[in-house]
Amino acid sequence: MKLNRPSRRAFLRASAVLASSTTQAFAGASKTTTDDDGGPLMAYVGTFSSPLGDVLPTQVDLPPGNGRGIHAFRVDRKSGALTSAEIYRIGTSPSCLVANRAGTRLYSANETDRVGNPRQGTVSAFKIDPSDGRLTLLNTAPSGGAGPTYVSIHPSGRFLLVANYFGGSIAVLPILTDGRLGPAVVVKNDDGPLGPTRAEHAPNGSFAVSGHDRTHAHMVHADPGGKFVLHVDLGLDRIFVWRFDEQTGMLTPNEPHAVSLPAGDGPRHFHFHPNGRWFYSIQEEGSTVVLFDYDGAAGRLSPRQTISTLPPGFAGSNFCSAILLSSDGRFLYAGNRLHDSIAIFSIGARGELAYVGEEWTRGDYPRSFGFDPYGQFLYCCNQRGDNVAVFRVDRRGGGLAFAGHYAPVGNPSSITFVELGRHR
Repeated sequence: MKLNRPSRRAFLRASAVLASSTTQAFAGASKTTTDDDGGPLMAYVGTFSSPLGDVLPTQVDLPPGNGRGIHAFRVDRKSGALTSAEIYRIGTSPSCLVANRAGTRLYSANETDRVGNPRQGTVSAFKIDPSDGRLTLLNTAPSGGAGPTYVSIHPSGRFLLVANYFGGSIAVLPILTDGRLGPAVVVKNDDGPLGPTRAEHAPNGSFAVSGHDRTHAHMVHADPGGKFVLHVDLGLDRIFVWRFDEQTGMLTPNEPHAVSLPAGDGPRHFHFHPNGRWFYSIQEEGSTVVLFDYDGAAGRLSPRQTISTLPPGFAGSNFCSAILLSSDGRFLYAGNRLHDSIAIFSIGARGELAYVGEEWTRGDYPRSFGFDPYGQFLYCCNQRGDNVAVFRVDRRGGGLAFAGHYAPVGNPSSITFVELGRHR
């Protein structure tokens, strides 16, 4: 699990072998992979994309991407390999995707879209064909702010939660009975003093500065019980907690309303432990994970441990990205961009993290990663490497081993899975 990069010659030799095997896999793309328990397993990859042949509007904060929209793949359950099935072409950077529990609808945050006045981003709803996984657009709605970068579905299944990174806001949109999205019922704008550009826990020699120029809502998600909604603002170095009205979708500030992270560290994403009592936040500029105790009755967070995502002795710049827990709650995985690794931690009896090691992502700038539904494989979206790399998961020790499979995707940003024909 130590970072072990092959020589350039070995890498090129392996790439040639891989190219041959990939060609064979695409030649057999008409075959679907099934098992005794259900139909085909699909993977949907969101990307940073731009209209083919077009120039993005001047107000867009991100450069044109290499992606072509939402890339759909069939997943081989035994090998983990991805076979291209469809590209739903959309030039507005559908960078974050989430599927409903039934696997019948897919929602995207369209990060570079601009509509209305003031210029807002958008979110889209798609129908998933239960036979082949193809997508049909249902509708697109304003996201309530600029640059929507994250979407999640409330546990009730009735609302879509959106974090608008460039707008510094979160929004709640109703999910209608046919899966379409209604207008936002509430938009909340972040406010408060900005954190410093230098992260308190930055590695020695780091020049990692990303989002302390203004408010930046980066993630929003309900707690396991659905009673509270939490969101992070990277620019404010704070995690906010809202009481959620499941009937109306309205948000009201909890008491206390927020918890602060170390100055400049930049909270980005978070993940609840399966027991619902431990909450882990990853900091983009500080390169840390913080463990909080979570009181689900009161919606309160209490910090207990801070640990680096980088190996001992690391120096230089790094930007953290994704955070993910194994379904059994025994291991935590943290993404490092520039270091280009996935850090692996074991989770102790009281939730504390212990560094196990790291795995090279086999690509550049790992923006996010996700498990297949059975936790056998981890799929890493290497944003600047223009690929999704596949790793086999050691479920006993938590380690990752490269499975020998890449999928070519321009600027991949997120991945989500759907088992066709199965109500989950």
